[in-house]
Amino acid sequence: MLLKKVRELCEKKGISIYRLEKDLGFPGASICKWGNSVPGVDKLKKVADYFDVSIEYFFDNHNS
Repeated sequence: MLLKKVRELCEKKGISIYRLEKDLGFPGASICKWGNSVPGVDKLKKVADYFDVSIEYFFDNHNS
């Protein structure tokens, strides 16, 4: 669900996940791995801040 939410936010903003990773200084393909693992809070916070959402947004089933 986490990766799906990030993809949805990227689509709304009109950017790719690759662009998001580059903008945030993350290693390539690191966000794509979030489909199988949970990122650290620091990385998730950076993504949340980038999209101006709360960290809770990524775990709320009502926002999808």
